[in-house]
Order: sequence, then C-alpha cells, then structure tokens
Amino acid sequence: MWLHSLISSAIAATLLLHSHMQDGFPASSILYASTSLPFKLHPNGSTWTYTIIDQVCMGERQQEDPDLVTASHHDMLSSVLGAISMASRALQPCLQSLKQTKLQLLYIVYMGERQHEDPDLVTASHHDMMSSVLGGVHKEEAVSSIVYSYKHGFSGFAAMLTESQADQIAELPEVISVNPSRSVPLHTTRSWDYLGLGYEQPQPTGLLRRGNFGDGIIIGVVDSGKRIWPESRSFDDHGYGPVPSRWKGTCEVGENFTVNHCNRKIIGARWYAGGVDDSDISVDYRSPRDFQGHGTHTASTAAGSFVGNASFHGLGAGVARGGAPRARLAIYKACWGSNTRCPDAALLKAIDDAVHDGVDILSLSLGAIHSSIFASIHAVAKGITVIFSGGNEGPVTQTISNDLPWVITVAASTMDRSFPTLLTLGDNRTVVGQSILYESTDGGFKELADGGSCSRDVLNSSDVVGKIVLCYELAIASRSPPSQHFPLAASNVQEAGGKGIIYAQYSASILSFIDDICNGTVCVFVDYEIGKQIKDYVTNTRSPLVKVSQTQDMVGSGVMSPRVTAFSSRGPSILFPDLVKPDITAPGFLILAAVKDSYKFDSGTSMSCPHVSGVAALLKAAHPQWSPAAIKSALVTTAHTANAYGFPIEAEGVPRKLADPFDFGGGHIDPNKAADPGLIYDVDPEDYFKFFNCTYGPSATCALVGSRLYRLNLPSISIPDLKKTPLTVWRIVTNVGDTDSIYRAMVESPPGVNMVVEPSVLQFNASMTTHTFAVTFTPLQMVQGDFNFGSLTWLDDGKHAVRIPIAVRVIIHDSFSDTS
Repeated sequence: MWLHSLISSAIAATLLLHSHMQDGFPASSILYASTSLPFKLHPNGSTWTYTIIDQVCMGERQQEDPDLVTASHHDMLSSVLGAISMASRALQPCLQSLKQTKLQLLYIVYMGERQHEDPDLVTASHHDMMSSVLGGVHKEEAVSSIVYSYKHGFSGFAAMLTESQADQIAELPEVISVNPSRSVPLHTTRSWDYLGLGYEQPQPTGLLRRGNFGDGIIIGVVDSGKRIWPESRSFDDHGYGPVPSRWKGTCEVGENFTVNHCNRKIIGARWYAGGVDDSDISVDYRSPRDFQGHGTHTASTAAGSFVGNASFHGLGAGVARGGAPRARLAIYKACWGSNTRCPDAALLKAIDDAVHDGVDILSLSLGAIHSSIFASIHAVAKGITVIFSGGNEGPVTQTISNDLPWVITVAASTMDRSFPTLLTLGDNRTVVGQSILYESTDGGFKELADGGSCSRDVLNSSDVVGKIVLCYELAIASRSPPSQHFPLAASNVQEAGGKGIIYAQYSASILSFIDDICNGTVCVFVDYEIGKQIKDYVTNTRSPLVKVSQTQDMVGSGVMSPRVTAFSSRGPSILFPDLVKPDITAPGFLILAAVKDSYKFDSGTSMSCPHVSGVAALLKAAHPQWSPAAIKSALVTTAHTANAYGFPIEAEGVPRKLADPFDFGGGHIDPNKAADPGLIYDVDPEDYFKFFNCTYGPSATCALVGSRLYRLNLPSISIPDLKKTPLTVWRIVTNVGDTDSIYRAMVESPPGVNMVVEPSVLQFNASMTTHTFAVTFTPLQMVQGDFNFGSLTWLDDGKHAVRIPIAVRVIIHDSFSDTS
C-alpha cells in the first residue's frame, strides 16, 4: 500500500506540474476523478511498466459534435500520459532499488529431536547456525534475528530470513524443514450434568470422584489469543492447596496483568508477541489478559472453579464449573487482535514452553495449525494429551481440521437444553420458536409484516417501521446458508426501522448469534413449517399482529439430543484419508461459561474441545500411568452412537441425517464409561515418528510401519482405496479391566464389504494382558464407490463394549474425482 501511495502521489504531483508548464486541460473542467490511481506494476527488463485503471467524469459536453467530444478525450489522455511518462522516469531509480530489496519473512526451522538435554545448549546451536548462515555479521545481529527458540519438546527456531537464507538453511543436514510462519483463526452449567458428571452432595460419583475433580492435573490452554480474565469467579483459588511442585512455568506480567493475577488456580501465564503485526497488538492487551472473552470461556469450561447462581440474564441458571474443577490452569497467549491472528511461530513456542512447564493436557480451540504436525507430536511423545477443536466449517464434507493421528480432534453437538419462545398471533394461535430473549417484553401485540427475503429492496418498498418482520423465503436457502443470510437480514430489518425479526430457516445451529447480531432487537428463529403458518396468517389477515413472550429454559429428556451441530466440520480428512476424523463429539452448542466478569453462551468446536480436555484431565488423574493414546482410546471406544431413547444420533445439515464416523468419530463422549474402558488401543510414540518421517521425509524406518495410517494401532480403521485384493490390517488391544476376562468380536461390516476378524475370541489373564488380531476386508462388488461405515465391538460378559468405527471405500481407479 505504501508503494501505491508513493507512486500515486508522484503521478498526481507531476500531473499538477505538467498542467502549469504547458497549455494542458484546465483542472476546473473535471468534475471528478479518482485520486487512488489504481495500477499494476510489471518488471520489464531494466524498467518497470504499469497499467492505470480509472474513470474521469467531465459533466456536460462542451461540443455538440460527438467526434469533437471524443477528440477532446484523446487530447486530455495524451496530456495525462505525457505527465505519467515524466513520473515514470522520476520513479525508475526508486523502483529499481525496491526490486533489489531483500524482503525478510518469519520462517520456522524444524530440526527434530533435541541433540542436547540442556535447553541452553540447544539455543546456542541455533545461534551458531544463524551466525554461520548470515556470515560476516556480528553474532549479536544473528541472535537478534531469531524470534523464538524451540528447545524443550524439540529443536528448532523461528527467525526473520530472506528467501535465499531460508533456502540455505534448508540445505543443512541437521535441518528437517523450513517453512514460512502462517496465521490461523480461532477455531456451562448444564453440559457437565448432561455428560453424567453432576456434582451430587455430599459426594459425587463416577469419573468426577475417581479423578478427584482433576486435582493435581495441569491443563495448558493455548486455544485462543484472547486468553484470560483472571478476576473471573471461575478462577478463584479458594480452598486450593499449593501449586504442584513439578510445575516449572512462570507468570509473565504485562499490561493490566501483574504477578498477583496468577494464583493457585491460574498457576502460570505467558504471552508471545514476537512476529505479530503491530496493528494486531495495538488493539489488544500486551499481556496474557483476555481481550474479547473466548479464552476465558474455554478455560473455565475445561477447569473452572465452582460458581453458584451463574446465568446469562437468568437463562441457563445453575452452578458453573469446569469438567475438572480442581485442575490447575496454565495460560499461553499466542494470538492477537480483533481478527485473532495466530502466527505459527508463536503457537509453536507456546506448545514448546508448555512441554517445559509440565502441563499434562493441552487444549487448543483454534483453526488448523500448520506447525502443529511437529509441535504436537513432540508434546505427545512427552506424555501430554493434546486436544484440538475440529473446526466450524460444517456441514460441508472434507472440512475437518487438525486431523493428525496422535491428537484428539473434537466435533460439536447439542445437549438436552433448548430455549423455547412463545409467539402468539392475532387470532390467538400460538407457535413456538427459539430465541434468547431475556429482557421482558411489554406483553402486548405488535404489528406483523411480511418481509419476504428481507433484502433492502423488499423492506424499502414495504412499511415495516415499528413492526415485527417475518423473513421467509425458501429460495434463499439454496443460495445462502442461515449463518450467512441471517446477519444480513437482521441488519436490513434494523436499518428499515423494524422492531423485531422472525426468521424462518432450516436447522443450522446459529442461535448463539442472536445476542451479538440482534443488539436489542427482538429476534426469534422458526423452521419453515412454522414460518409458512405465520406467512399464511399475514397474507390472509387485514391487520396481522404478533406477541413475543420472554424465552424460557427447557432442560431434560423432552429435548431430543445429542445432535451433531450443523457448523461442526466433517470428514473425511483431505490430508490423511486413512484416518477417521473427527475422533469424538462433545457439547459445543450454547455453552454457558465465563466471559470477563460475567457468563455468556457461545457455540463452536472451540466449546466442545475444552469439554474433552476436562474429561481427559479426570482420566489422567484417575489413571496417571495412561499414555495419550490410551486416553484417546478410552474416549473413542466407549462413546455412544445412540441417544437416551436408543435412537441413532443425528447430524444437522441439509438434510438432517443419521450421523456417521465422519460426523462424530466414535460417537458422543461418555466420561464415566471412559473411566473403565475394558480394553485400550495403545500406541508407542515411536510409531508416530516412523510414520511422520515417512510422510514428510522418507527414511529407512518407513518400512517398519508402512506409509499407510491404517497400519497404526488407532481406535478406528479407515481404508479409502479398497480394491479387488483383500486387505488385512492388524490391531493390538491391552486389557485394563478385570484380570481374567474373555472378549468376543461383534462385527458390523460396511455395506458392500465382507469383514472378518481373526481371532474372534480374546482371552486375558495375569500373564496375557495383550492380544493381536487381524481384520480382513474384501469387496463384494467392484464399483467406484463412496465411503461406507461399520464397526468392530469387543464384548465381555456384559460389563464392557469396546467399539471402534470403521470406514471403507471400494474403488476401481486411483485418484478418481467423485463430483456427482
């Protein structure tokens, strides 16, 4: 932009000078002309050329003859081009200098496992490398170019480099990869009771009790840059014991954040501003303090302390707490600004510090982290369970993010709470919509208008001032999803003077938008069936009226749940089709949790992720010897695929459908069953590294595992390219239940596939705690097909059902696009 302004100013100045030097056109003859002078620059040998695109209005014609008018245009253009030629000659030296400028960008240099145990020696090796590459500069200058040094979980650094310097470093034998740092977006009173982790006096039951409320576990939260509001009641440390002695972190101070803001609940806080644009930092707190509320919400969901009488203006009232309310929190602020930019380099440093500090669980509610491939795998290798949100790009398929085999990727689903809002029409008929209308209405009827699509044109041609406006247009649904159209419709109604909006939509899980978008205006959602009833009433009534009642809470078995939300991103994974992703779903719709000094509803996989993080903390407390893979296995294999009535779980979308593994992985989280899974599918972290090396840098160890992810001992199987030849994969299960037990296989083959398990009976005792079995898949028809789904469940005497999801696609041709 600065170059654009420079050239524009130079051309404008030259034009002005030219008009005084010659008998050019008088400036007064121009009514308007764009001063931005949009142009494109093209390097052409030793010179630069550019194209200027603009419009000039000169008002009334000065000649009747059109040819004379055109001739005047040509004269003017010739004069302008002459002026621009002068500017061009003046600017050529500047442009040549610019062309030769060596632009520096922030690069991430990954070097794999540390070669020294001492972190200082790791950092020194980074300094030596930079000094060698930069050559001829003082070591201090080389060191200053390093923004972050990664020295705890792995070895690497982030530095400001030119492209040629990055290429030079990439050629060094000790370097695995060099990539530019990119930025990623950010991807609860009732929910914990709904998951069976209710706090019953005098003593809780189930996993909450077995895990001792998460006491002694440290959850690192790196899920957004708007990190923490320490004054929130959810972070009160009353009744907590000393900080765990193994904690090695720190409490970094900054703007409106002192060392006193850390306590026995928030035991550490760090912030990372290196490599972040000043424009993003300037609108944020230069400290771990929360800027907008997202971070406080997620942290309190995972491990918030007990807070009585929490609600959002009376809605959702109850005790707010986290899933592991006695766990400690470590805060890492790596994202900044109103647009929440999260540089890879900062996120990588946050994860590296978390490894050093001693966290047990890492919770990351944000978009796909490009650097997470090597950051998260090293964290898992150190015994840290890493949980990611799966993204909010649903219900479109192949939108799942953070789809790595060693992390837990979480989808979002609803729970048994809704917010019915009664609408009474002028003929005394009542219909029910959904809203979060917490302010008392005047109780009277208002005029009701049909706004159609609620476009500006439609509303401007109607009298909607002071009225409740019905937005009902079926054709809109095929062009724009409710999440995109509703904010526009609400804004149009407000601009037109409407008093409120009744918005007809298909189910899209957007109720949490209301408070931010409606901004005091009455907003109610209805489905198309109810919308049609209201539209018919308006059409057939001379003076239609409606009364909107205050929203009520509805909780319990009367609400059909869970359902996978419409916004929750779906599989299969584009990066790794050999994976079943997401791994699991958890509550992520209208979750009530802390935001600054109050409590608000929010929705997204950012909300479901900390639910799984809280449960993982309880599992780690109950089973401290379990690996991250064991915790993931326990969650996936005990998840349920049916609701409380035994109906299959549904997934919202267009249309609503029965959920499959690419919607919810193993199913909906069941914390108490996960505490006693019976069998687990464990993975040695070395197997991850073998796969990782094979995928991102072929090595001799590839053959030990193979390049296909279905060879890993994951609690799922995905085969995206089954052909005529039968394919066999192996799995190993470890008994963590009763010492003497017998499990029998129950097979649900994907349609069109024959699936055989050998052996089909597994017997465990004190000397036989693990078993290996084979699963062979054979296509029944040769077609260029799509994924079909099945499952394998190991059953003992009725106590355990250890289920893994299976996805298989039969194909004839490789690399075949299914665009039908």
